Amino acid sequence: MSASPLVTVDAFLLSRDWRDRDAGVEITLWGRTTEHPVRARFTGIESVMFVPRGTEARADRRAERELGTPHGAPVDALYFRAQRHLLDERDRIRALGGVAFESDVKPHERFLMERFVTGSFQLRGRPTLRGNVLTFDNPAIRSADVRVLLSILSLDLETDGFDGPLLSAAIATPDVERVLVIGRDVPDERTLLLELFALIREIDPDVLVGWNVVEFDLVVLQTRAQVHRLDLALGRAGESARVLVRGNVSGVSIARVPGRVVLDGIATLKSATHRFERYTLDHVARELLGRGKRIAHTSDPMAEIRRMHAEDRDALAAYNLEDCRLVLDIFAATDLVSFAMERARLTGLAMDRQGGSVAAFDHLYLPRLHRRGVVAPDVEHEVDMVASPGGHVLDSVPGLYKDVLSFDFRSLYPSIIRTFRIDPLGLYRPGDDPLPGEDGATFARAPEASILPAIIETLHDARSVAMTEGNQALSRAIKIVMNSFYGVLGTPGCRFFDPRLPTSITRRGHAIIERARSFFVAQGLPVIYGDTDSLFVHLEGEPSEEAVQARGRELAGELTRLLANEIRGQLGVESHLELKFESHYLRFLMPTTRGSSRGSKKRYAGLVRDNHAKDGPPTVIIRGLEAVRTDWTPLARRVQRELLRRVFTDEPFAEWLMELSRELHDGALDDELAYVKSLRQTADTGASGSEREEYVVTIRGPEPATDRRSPVDHGHYLEKQIAPACDVILGLLGTSFERVAGTQASLF
Repeated sequence: MSASPLVTVDAFLLSRDWRDRDAGVEITLWGRTTEHPVRARFTGIESVMFVPRGTEARADRRAERELGTPHGAPVDALYFRAQRHLLDERDRIRALGGVAFESDVKPHERFLMERFVTGSFQLRGRPTLRGNVLTFDNPAIRSADVRVLLSILSLDLETDGFDGPLLSAAIATPDVERVLVIGRDVPDERTLLLELFALIREIDPDVLVGWNVVEFDLVVLQTRAQVHRLDLALGRAGESARVLVRGNVSGVSIARVPGRVVLDGIATLKSATHRFERYTLDHVARELLGRGKRIAHTSDPMAEIRRMHAEDRDALAAYNLEDCRLVLDIFAATDLVSFAMERARLTGLAMDRQGGSVAAFDHLYLPRLHRRGVVAPDVEHEVDMVASPGGHVLDSVPGLYKDVLSFDFRSLYPSIIRTFRIDPLGLYRPGDDPLPGEDGATFARAPEASILPAIIETLHDARSVAMTEGNQALSRAIKIVMNSFYGVLGTPGCRFFDPRLPTSITRRGHAIIERARSFFVAQGLPVIYGDTDSLFVHLEGEPSEEAVQARGRELAGELTRLLANEIRGQLGVESHLELKFESHYLRFLMPTTRGSSRGSKKRYAGLVRDNHAKDGPPTVIIRGLEAVRTDWTPLARRVQRELLRRVFTDEPFAEWLMELSRELHDGALDDELAYVKSLRQTADTGASGSEREEYVVTIRGPEPATDRRSPVDHGHYLEKQIAPACDVILGLLGTSFERVAGTQASLF
């Protein structure tokens, strides 16, 4: 039989795995071309770590390398046919007081990073087509950049209790929807599992999604499959999946489905910095889609699910399927799959890896460090944590203002890293004429003597292109990755941890904010607040909104140029700091700290006109005040927001507040008085959320909102909720809720 032809394919990386074999480490990569799933198997791989030259060590192979420790001592590479043998030898060396370098890098991660493979790879070899899967054995591999569309399938289960057996299972794709209900579509749980697994293999999605899909749905499937002595047969090419339940270092369960990616809705939304008051499927769906779960508002959803299974299985099927649709539509509305793909392209992390900032830093930094002739230390598990200073917060000047301009330094910490060459390698080897850091640190001045500034420059330029092209998923992913570097350098979980690195960043930030304040003050413009990378400046005397905004842009440009000239003159380097004019607040409120005359921090509100809808009504922006805090009642939040709107637009509010007091006393607002407290985790909210219990304060104390037996204590809500929320604003007008609505207050 003739050999298969030599072919070259580009694929997007879906999953990666490794295992020890007799002939060496075996690494398996799954990817997706525009036409086929691809599996590439690499055998006979050696695991490697490094030790200082002269260290007594046992290995399958030892070689001198033109590499050294961060401080210049030469090292040898130790090669092992099994990763477990590497770890045994590492532990033996440590027990004797020796040291190993990069012994904690996993084989498949090293395999990818040393080839600069992040989101995509190129294979060249002689594949076989097995079913629909293009299979390679030991092909040549290199990095690539390929764009593919990944297919997606949403999965949702309904069970008899959180740990009980299955009642139904639903799947949904943009083209296919199926529900399997026991007693309607299938006779028993074993049949349901077999048919569900077969359906997923037939549809063959690249991405499995769900709400808490790993820690609930897949854990349930794994558990129930074990009961029936079935494989969790969800992988491609008939391979079994597995869920590692909460036993890993991060405390988060991990799904391994060969050839597929598993994305949880809650975790991926948070990774993409989407913020919601609650992360239940119902709440997020209503916020994003305008619709929610079919039985969200029942007091006992589990009892209703059991009832539907017993009495109305069509209703259970509809409920189950709608949950699948909601997840699918949430992923579409937020473009989460694209975000996860772009993050993988940038960092080399698996698409389903949540968090992982330290691992992403390693993936980008280590291969570049090796090209500079340096190996990295292992992560130290016993490091004295020395906190670096946080962001610089300026004292605020409380008041109610007109025409306040907000300014932001674009990506301040990444820009500081680029400008002042803050970098682990540059710290280890500063060379001659270094740049000063903090706490005795100095950094290499020459661009080629550092690594991190160049990485950030590449990301910065890519983000500028993404913003120009309207690629929001890529822009968001780049911003998150760039901003993570400061935190990574300041955590003991990073192999390059040194307190001087984050301290050199934050103290530069302090100096820059103070310099910006002095610039504005010299212009006769008071700075009423500043926090980390932003400043709020009071501007008076401009005749129109257009003139105010033009002045804002002019000031931002002047300060950017001033900083560049000063940094060039003092240190001889080019500045990458850029001040942006962010917003024009038509009205702005800076409150006092409750119970004092001092200005508060991280709490303000303002009225802003949307630049894209200049003829529309302005929007009230609120940060940190009661109106956006979930520990305040819905009524207090609504009242504060409406009072802000009225004050900002010069509408009368006294009669409205008095009428509000009457309505509160009469019980007309009782449905807005519930406090919320978090309880145990649930399947719907997952490990990163919790069940919420609502309660109201009655004349006999707190009682459940759904089972209140006593009259509401309306005086409590007036004194503890409405008055404080209003006085944040009214105090700056020289009055108070007591004075405005005192007639009603006396009733209580």
